[in-house]
Amino acid sequence: MVKIRMMRMGSKKSPFYRVIAIDERKQRDGRPLEFLGTYDPRVNPPLVNLNLDGIDAWTAKGAQLSDTIASIVRRVRRSGSTVSGAAGASGAAGASIAASASPNAAGASAIAEVTGG
Repeated sequence: MVKIRMMRMGSKKSPFYRVIAIDERKQRDGRPLEFLGTYDPRVNPPLVNLNLDGIDAWTAKGAQLSDTIASIVRRVRRSGSTVSGAAGASGAAGASIAASASPNAAGASAIAEVTGG
């Protein structure tokens, strides 16, 4: 059975997670079937970037969400956004979820802020 769960990345004491679709018999960091997003718990609020269409496609094929991923997906759907946290913030103080056209747009705006363009 295919599970949608997190794969730990990052260095010691600096966790960063990728959301992946993987066979449940594979190890935590095994080769995934597909990358579906990222989760960075080190920033406040946590930065979440999900491919909801991909998650929906896998669940339609019978994939099961882990408890943690189900909670994160529920939070993102409730907010109506695929990007949340510091990088997706559009200037609203205290906003935990901010709307963005695409994950690349949030990265481009963050780069534009740093470079001043």
